[in-house]
Amino acid sequence: MRIKLLGTGAADGIPAIYSDSEVSHYARLHGGKDLRSRSAALVDGHLQLDLPPDTFFQLAREGIDARKWSAILFTHSHDDHFAPTELQYALYPFNPYEYAGFAVFGNDEIIRRIEALYPDWPFELFKTKSFEPFKFAGYTITPIHAHHKLDEDSHNLIIEDGKRVLLYGTDTGIWFEETWDFLKGIKLDALVIECTEGFVPTAYTGHLDITDCLGVVARLREQGTLRPSSKVVTTHHSHNGNATHCQLEETLRPKGIEPGYDGMEFSF
Repeated sequence: MRIKLLGTGAADGIPAIYSDSEVSHYARLHGGKDLRSRSAALVDGHLQLDLPPDTFFQLAREGIDARKWSAILFTHSHDDHFAPTELQYALYPFNPYEYAGFAVFGNDEIIRRIEALYPDWPFELFKTKSFEPFKFAGYTITPIHAHHKLDEDSHNLIIEDGKRVLLYGTDTGIWFEETWDFLKGIKLDALVIECTEGFVPTAYTGHLDITDCLGVVARLREQGTLRPSSKVVTTHHSHNGNATHCQLEETLRPKGIEPGYDGMEFSF
């Protein structure tokens, strides 16, 4: 399995649009891995994970053709993950196509909002629910319940291709016990996990700071969900976390965690 991180920033990206925070200022000066667009990923070149408002830029930067997508898998309806107005460009009159070349998977709120925007448009829409696996294009995909946006069934995604297992979790919070219990029966080959709040924890429970991230990874290792050889990569970094990419490397690499960055690609 191969995953490319198209974006690794949180809601307002890095440098943040309206901010001159320390991390935003540093990113404007230095660029490189400190520039973070809104979080999204691509699995095996055709499973698109979330559709943020930066999608056009991400695809142009990476030379990716969205016509190769077989599916878009949405995690939840926050604006930095769900930009439904971008879907219209897949079809006539913007293109000569009568049908999009991809299916769309998402929770009740995602599907409701797409149907409201595009009544009678020929999108293939499929509702997903936490802990209910489904099969698509040779994969088994299982949404699990994230501790995030609690007014809907927010998902993290387990993706299996018959050989390897990935858990993609951009907005996890500290999982509910039902999620921890479910994960006891899973063996992961790779984990992509948020580290949104960096060195600056907040009272908000829907995201992880570095201490929380380390704790989640440690518990996954202790319960056997993560193997010693499993690859762990971070994503969804906020400028308010006061952590540059280099500082994240210094803190996380000794713990066996690799800070993600826009354009990062790895196979496992």
